[in-house]
Amino acid sequence: MSDMTQTDRPTGLKRYLPLMVIATAAVAGYFALGDVLSFQTLADNREALLAFRDSHYIATLTVFVLVYVAIVAFSLPGASIATLTGGFLFATFPGSLFNIIAATTGATAIFLAARWGLGAKLGERLETSEGMVKKIKEGIDENQWSMLFLIRLVPAVPFFIANLVPAFLEVPLHRFVISTFLGIIPGTVVYTSVGAGLGEVFERGETPNLSIIFEPHIIGPILGLAALSALPILIKVIRGKKGL
Repeated sequence: MSDMTQTDRPTGLKRYLPLMVIATAAVAGYFALGDVLSFQTLADNREALLAFRDSHYIATLTVFVLVYVAIVAFSLPGASIATLTGGFLFATFPGSLFNIIAATTGATAIFLAARWGLGAKLGERLETSEGMVKKIKEGIDENQWSMLFLIRLVPAVPFFIANLVPAFLEVPLHRFVISTFLGIIPGTVVYTSVGAGLGEVFERGETPNLSIIFEPHIIGPILGLAALSALPILIKVIRGKKGL
């Protein structure tokens, strides 16, 4: 069930406005910020950033969170750099917490924009459909929590896609927020910890190893959590076959 009532839903061109704004900002941001939100920019300004943080901690945190939210909400380039910056400025903890809050807030914004626009209409069509399409929709509804955690935990699923698909399936807002917040914790902590060690990386004149998340000792536990999330789906499939 959707959190948005029928009378709350926009009609006409109005319902596409949020998505149009996001799409426009994403395209503009790609060309305007592609070279700005980069590791090199962070390396070049590291001393100034640390000095400003030491003098104005709350202001630094506020600006950082707002920028991170905007990056995610408008699908701008630089999300990985933002996560590294969170670790660089605020350490693994509370940097991980700041990153998770900002990413979840930005993801929620794009989720709501998508549901406001296309999600409601697609959801209505799926609800009134018949045959195989309706069965697929019902199957997803029965396993929403598992599916939501699964798409967050599997690194192969782009963050942008994981924000849009639940909106199109009219996942309740609270489920989306909770599963996003909890589901991105493993990956975010890994990247934040990499950011927390950037001081040594800068001193050596190197670049951070972002592929670290795919190393066996890190990807193994994450995939284990993904498998655990998929377990309820597998159990239902097995029970369904036994009932045939």
